[in-house]
Amino acid sequence: MATMLWQAHKAALPHLFPDIFIPVSAALGIIFALFLWWRVSTIRVRTGQRQTGEDGRTFLLEEELTGEDSIVQKAADLQEAISEGATSFLLTEYKYMGIFMAGFSVFIFVLLSSQDGFATKWRVDSEGVSHAPALYNGAFSTIAFLIGAVTSIISGWLGMTIATYANARTALEARKGIAPAFMAAFRAGAVMGFLLSSLGLLVLFVTIKIFGLVYGNDWEGIFEAIAGYGLGGSSIALFGRVGGGIYTKAADVGADLVGKVEKDIPEDDPRNPAVIADNVGDNVGDIAGMGADLFGSFAEATCAALVISSVSTIGEYHSYVGMSFPLLISAAGILVCLLTTFIATDIRPARMVSEIENTLKYQLIISTLISTPVVFVISWYALPTEFTGIFSAEPDRIVKNWYMFFCVAVGLWGGLIIGIATEYFTSNRYRPVQDVADSCRTGAATDIIFGLALGYKSAIIPCFVIAVCIYVSFSLANMYGIACAALGMLTTMSTGLAIDAYGPICDNAGGIAEMAAMGEDIRERTDALDAAGNTTAAIGKGYAIGSAALVSLALFGAYVTRADISVKDSSILDPEIFAGLLVGAMLPYWFSAMTMKSVGKAALAMVEEVRRQFNTIPGIMEGTARPDYRLCVEISTQASLGEMIAPGALVMLTPLVVGILFGTRTLSGILAGALVSGVQMAVSMSNTGGAWDNAKKYVEAQATEHARSLGGKGSDAHKAAVIGDTVGDPLKDTSGPSLNILIKLMAVESLVFAPFFQAHTPNGLIFQFFH
Repeated sequence: MATMLWQAHKAALPHLFPDIFIPVSAALGIIFALFLWWRVSTIRVRTGQRQTGEDGRTFLLEEELTGEDSIVQKAADLQEAISEGATSFLLTEYKYMGIFMAGFSVFIFVLLSSQDGFATKWRVDSEGVSHAPALYNGAFSTIAFLIGAVTSIISGWLGMTIATYANARTALEARKGIAPAFMAAFRAGAVMGFLLSSLGLLVLFVTIKIFGLVYGNDWEGIFEAIAGYGLGGSSIALFGRVGGGIYTKAADVGADLVGKVEKDIPEDDPRNPAVIADNVGDNVGDIAGMGADLFGSFAEATCAALVISSVSTIGEYHSYVGMSFPLLISAAGILVCLLTTFIATDIRPARMVSEIENTLKYQLIISTLISTPVVFVISWYALPTEFTGIFSAEPDRIVKNWYMFFCVAVGLWGGLIIGIATEYFTSNRYRPVQDVADSCRTGAATDIIFGLALGYKSAIIPCFVIAVCIYVSFSLANMYGIACAALGMLTTMSTGLAIDAYGPICDNAGGIAEMAAMGEDIRERTDALDAAGNTTAAIGKGYAIGSAALVSLALFGAYVTRADISVKDSSILDPEIFAGLLVGAMLPYWFSAMTMKSVGKAALAMVEEVRRQFNTIPGIMEGTARPDYRLCVEISTQASLGEMIAPGALVMLTPLVVGILFGTRTLSGILAGALVSGVQMAVSMSNTGGAWDNAKKYVEAQATEHARSLGGKGSDAHKAAVIGDTVGDPLKDTSGPSLNILIKLMAVESLVFAPFFQAHTPNGLIFQFFH
């Protein structure tokens, strides 16, 4: 019956369509990113001829561009210092990551290859289908892990490179007006967005094609091995997010507490010894970390969808076009975002301060509107009209291709709603943040109380949206629907990354404008761009958290299927599962405590060093002596690299320890508990920190009568707002964003090692004594 049903309803697109559409879309995305990079490069920072000295450093033989040459020279020097600091940190961090990759890849190979005793013969199941031996799965899962890790590293590096390349150029363009500076920052952000999404898609596509040469028609084996790609991407993202987050917030907190609160000097004042480290941190944390994070979400959502589709009739009857559906959705998203980018960069850029946030928001809205019919067309023509095998409890239940359109669409529009809700709770244009700013009248305590309340309240809408996405997509297509809903939320990832990277670029531009003494009017423009950037960064985090919840649930479903855990064996009343739920719900709190304390310890060292320099170096406050910026950069570097190990170990070791000692069912409880508590904590922490940051900027900007009544810079209300912002820094840029990686990484790691757990420790080594 299933064969007759399948033959009657085949996909309408030709077999070669994915092999053309997917790589061409990825190539166009990369070419477009390079085109935008070229447009940013036309903003000249240096025109003089360069020569290398005896010490290996380069210097100019001629003067700088026309205009205020000394300011341009200073901006170029600051850009170079920030770039060197970010490059140095990432190279050191990647050295440690290389050691981890080598060690963990051996671990993956040994555990997965030992599933059938390092068997080298192909095995044939009861239906006569050949499956790859365990040695193949171990080897190719390891290769996929390394490919995913390297791709994540490259993604973070490319994002950091364009961000440090564009920060001074954005500051210099701000002298011409809002529009030129906005276009420079957004084009640079779009470079990161398109390079990352296109590179991730292209590498995954090529990896699948190469694996297919070995596995043949064993799609289940191919996609089981491909899951290692998502594990590699998220492993690097975790260390990048945690390490970069500790770096940037240690410098930021140290600079704010001593410079702005104690010494009453402006933010990014060149007299502050931590100012270069602070600007470096914006790139290694917010740019490289976020890039690796969203790359991990894309890789894991795609891998989950591929694993689930391979066991359905789509995989059973070798519908190559149908199984390529997740990749086709991502490829179409790149093309849609490419078209909408021209709206912000050429057709209708922001020309006034009041237009900045709306222009960025319209990018997401228009991308979502255009993507909706595109998704329908792909769903209708790429998938067979009807297919089965998606529901494990009802293998003959029919799923129609237009069901999948609704699964993707609910994720697509759910992401937009989460983004708009995030904007409402973090933008100082709206009442919630203005209330937080108003609470600063009575001190830092009330500011913190109002900010925490805002963060808790802001979790309501995203949780309802995610719940609706889960209910609709699961009802229509089980776990495959949830995985495709996550991909729907990531369809506009190129645009989402562009508006997210825009924020740190503008933040750096403001720092350079201050340090290069470009003038108060230029700093006001960069502050306006940066305030919108804080909101867009919060929107980006909202997208990342929402997609992480769906991705984690889809990976959870794939894990439960691979670990052979039936519905009747997974009751919440099962003591093993309930114990796992409690422990799993606790893990985000344990992880957050570790990362926040790490920021606190690193910030303490930074505060002491900044105070020491102010007290022992004569002439700093007068501007006649130069602070030791290098020492502050070293403090942040060493603190972040040392402090990222323990949180990373907690996340990486938990699935292995629980799966081996307590079994697959307890591990399923751990994953579910971490998902439920982690999503709400991540939303709350990210939005609380974003609200405190924009409340501070609201007080500083003095743009409304209400804001002017708070006193502006230097007032008691402003000092209270700075303290709130400082408390919120590790929440929004370290702990909160890292939590979505925690829930994804534990889920994909459990999926990768599920064959080993199911073969050797299904009930756990400890629980075996009680049975």
